[in-house]
Amino acid sequence: MNAVTVYIPRDAAALAAGADEVADLIAAEAAARGRAVKLVRNGSRGLFWLEPLVEVATPAGRVAYGPVSSDDMRGLFDAGLLEGGAHPLCHGLTEAIPYLARQERLTFARMGVTDPLSLADYEAHEGWAGLKRALTLEPAAIVQEVLDSGLRGRGGAAFPAGIKWKTVAGARAAQKYVVCNADEGDSGTFSDRMTLEGDPFMLIEGMAIAGLAVGATQGYIYIRSEYPHAVAVMREAIARAEAAGFLGENVCHSGKAFRLEVRKAAGAYVCGEETAMLESIEGKRGIVRAKPPLPALQGLFGMPTVINNVISLASVPIILARGSAFYKDYGMGRSRGTLPFQLAGNIRHGGLVEKAFGLTLRELVFDFGGGTRSGRPVKAIQVGGPLGTYVPEAKWDVPLDYEAYAAFGAVLGHGGIVVHDDTADMARLARYAMEFCALESCGKCTPCRIGSTRGVEVIDRITRNERRAEQVILLRDLCDTMLAGSLCAMGGMTPYPVLSALDHWPEDFGVNAPTEQAA
Repeated sequence: MNAVTVYIPRDAAALAAGADEVADLIAAEAAARGRAVKLVRNGSRGLFWLEPLVEVATPAGRVAYGPVSSDDMRGLFDAGLLEGGAHPLCHGLTEAIPYLARQERLTFARMGVTDPLSLADYEAHEGWAGLKRALTLEPAAIVQEVLDSGLRGRGGAAFPAGIKWKTVAGARAAQKYVVCNADEGDSGTFSDRMTLEGDPFMLIEGMAIAGLAVGATQGYIYIRSEYPHAVAVMREAIARAEAAGFLGENVCHSGKAFRLEVRKAAGAYVCGEETAMLESIEGKRGIVRAKPPLPALQGLFGMPTVINNVISLASVPIILARGSAFYKDYGMGRSRGTLPFQLAGNIRHGGLVEKAFGLTLRELVFDFGGGTRSGRPVKAIQVGGPLGTYVPEAKWDVPLDYEAYAAFGAVLGHGGIVVHDDTADMARLARYAMEFCALESCGKCTPCRIGSTRGVEVIDRITRNERRAEQVILLRDLCDTMLAGSLCAMGGMTPYPVLSALDHWPEDFGVNAPTEQAA
C-alpha cells in the first residue's frame, strides 16, 4: 500500500498551537491502524485560526482539517482522514478555502505548499528560475528589471528598491555587501518570520540576485534573536544551498561568488533601523547613525551596501523569473505588486493575506478577518506597527496604497494590521506608544529620548484632568518636535499613534468639546 502524504506545518505559530504533538499522534495512530503515512513538515498557509492545520494529499488535491488537537485524532481516522473523508474539522480542498482562494499569492505562492528545506520542492515550484535568468543578464539589466517592476521597500519606508540597487551598483569599492533586515519587531507582523521559516530559499535567491546586480560578494541576514526557529532554518538552508552550488565561490557555475551568513540580533527594537542594524552587525552597540553618508555608499564596514527587508528581497525572484511587466501589473498608482498583510489583535480569523495594493481595510478586516474575535464592534485599526496610525472607520474604505495613506498622515509600513474593539481605551494606547519609545530609544537624539518620557507624563496629566486644555496643546507641540527633530523613525513616528488617537477619539482623553481640544 502506498504511503499517504500528510502535511503538518513546522511554522512557529503552528508549533505554539501544538503541531509537533499532532504530528506525533498522527504517525502513532496510523501505525496502530496499519496505515503508511509520509509526514511532510511544510510552512504555514497563514490561516492561523486553523492551526494546527493538517492537510492530506488525495487524488482531487490536498484536503484541509483544522484546528486539530490530540483529542480529535481517533475521530478523524474513523472518519477517513487519510482519504480526505468528511468531518466537522474538514474544510474541503485547501486551495478552495475562501480565505486563500481570494488572495493573489506571488511572493507567498510556495508558502505552506512545500517542505521549506527541500531543494527539490523549491526547484519544482519555480525556484532558482529568477537567479538563472539573472545570470544571463548584465548587472545593469538586473537593476533595470527591479526598477521597472516598481518594487518599493516592504519594510515600511517604501523607497524604490531599484534606486538603492542602482546607487550601490554605481559605487566603486573593493567590497560591497547585501544586508537583509529581518529584525521584525513590530507588533502584529509575522510575514518575515513566515518567509524565513517557510520558504528560506526564496530569500537566499533574492539576495544572490541582488549580489549579482550590484557586484556584492557577501551577504548578511540579520534575524531577531526572538526567532530561534527562523535562525535554525535559515542556517540549514544556507548550508544546503552552498552544497548544491547556489551560493559560494562559484554560483551556478557562473564564476561569480556570493556568500551568505546569518547574524543573530541583539534584542533591541531600534536595531530594525537600518544604520543601527549595521552597527550591531559590526559588533557595536545599536545606535542610529546620522545620514549622510547613505548606507548605499558607506554602509556595512564603511562599504557600499544594499539594505532591504525580507519581503523586498523575497519579491525579487518572481520579478526576474516572470519579468517586471508581470509584477507591475498588480497594484495601483505607484504601489505596484502585492503586500502580505498580517491580521492580528482582536480578530476572528487572524493570519496572512497577500493581496495587490488597492483593497481596503474594511475588506481585510471583515471579508478576510471576519470582524473581531470578541464579537464586539471594531473601534480602531492600527496600521503599520506599534508606531503606526490608528485608523478610524471614516478611513476604512481608503485604498491600501502608500500615497493614499500618506495623504491622511498614515503609513502602510510592514503591512501589520492590529484590530481593537470598542472596549479599547485610546488614551492608554497612546500612552503605551510614548512609553514604548522611551524604553526602546537608542538614546542618541534628544527629541526621541526625552520627548517620549515627557510624552508619558503629559498624557498622564491629561487623563487626570490636570489643566487638561494646556496639556493637550503641550502634547501637540511635543509631537511636532519629535516628528521634525528625531534622528530616525523611532522618535519621528511615535507621534502617529498618539495624534491619531487624540484626533479621532478625544473622549478617551476626557477631551469632549472640539474647542477644548483645539484651545
